[in-house]
Amino acid sequence: MSNITIDKVIKDFSLLPLEDKEYAVDIIEKQLMEAKREAIAKNAKRAMANLKKGAVKKGTIKDLYKDLEID
Repeated sequence: MSNITIDKVIKDFSLLPLEDKEYAVDIIEKQLMEAKREAIAKNAKRAMANLKKGAVKKGTIKDLYKDLEID
C-alpha cells in the first residue's frame, strides 16, 4: 500500500457526497467478503493437507476432553 493512511481515508470519506459514500461502502463490503472467502479457502486447503499428512486427530468429544485434560 502506498502512503495512504486510515486517518486520511476516513477524512476524505467524510467529504464525499452521500451517494458516493454508499458506493464506497458497497465496494468495501464486497472486498471484505472476498478477502474472508480467500482466507477460508486458504484455511480449508491447509486443513486438507494436514488431513492427508495424518496430522489431524480424530475422535469423539470425549476423546477431545481427555486430550485437553492431559495438556
